[in-house]
Amino acid sequence: MPYDGLSLDRATGRRADSAWVASLTADPRARVRPLWRDQCLVAGEPPVPCKLQVNAIDDAGPAGLVLLGLDNGVPDFAVDLSDLPLDDALRATGATAAADIRSLFAGLPAEEAGVLAYARGLLYWNRHQRHCGRCGAAADARDAGHLRACTNDECGALLFPRIAPAIITLVETAASPRRCLLARHRHSQTGGYSLLAGFVEIGESLENAVHREILEEAGIALRDVAYVGSQPWPFPSGLMIGFRATAADTAVSVDGTEIQEAHWFTRDELRDYAATTGWFGRADSIDRMMLTTWLEEPEA
Repeated sequence: MPYDGLSLDRATGRRADSAWVASLTADPRARVRPLWRDQCLVAGEPPVPCKLQVNAIDDAGPAGLVLLGLDNGVPDFAVDLSDLPLDDALRATGATAAADIRSLFAGLPAEEAGVLAYARGLLYWNRHQRHCGRCGAAADARDAGHLRACTNDECGALLFPRIAPAIITLVETAASPRRCLLARHRHSQTGGYSLLAGFVEIGESLENAVHREILEEAGIALRDVAYVGSQPWPFPSGLMIGFRATAADTAVSVDGTEIQEAHWFTRDELRDYAATTGWFGRADSIDRMMLTTWLEEPEA
């Protein structure tokens, strides 16, 4: 699964040891991945994400580093240079441009893509959690960037990164030839068909979210909902959870708000659509994996 399966040791049990973390910043093998406003700082052609030594990040200093973990004992950090103008961030790192991780995905090894996505999500959270949500006081970074603590002694709230779970569902018909339901989303950047998805709400199970989202967006009642797999999606803080479901009926009624159009595709129709448009779900998304798996299954 894209962005999944990191072999990096996240050092969860030692991140609170500031002396140990400081020793990692002094390790000559330690590397730092600089990001700027959620984008990787890159150099070369084709562009390659920069990896720097700790002492090369003068504008942040060791205190501004976020520990990602250990790669076979080698400390791996990230640093957010978003407070600098882009030209200054490029100059400080020797980079030539800033690029979105998703645009680089096709040219990155799977492990590298996963580490960069992890870094992006963690830095985004730190940048947007500078104040306590309970009392509004400043919040200081702790545990090498994996915890922030309110500086107001009367409050003292501990602030942890939050994950926003979202379900994505491949809905198919019960009768042969099997068809799957795809939709055009109003805010899609590509305009192509994709699986239906939505965020899980408070007080809702994952399965209930599947039923609600498909009914709300396409007017389809479901049965036989089954878990498929999950994918990190730190853009900025998501977790995509995939399901398969069988439609209890096939009459589509789109909501007109999130969904512009929904259509049932046979396997042959989906192959033709992909061949004609060149679009078959994002290359870095569970969406494509689920569609590819469905196409490869026997019809019976």
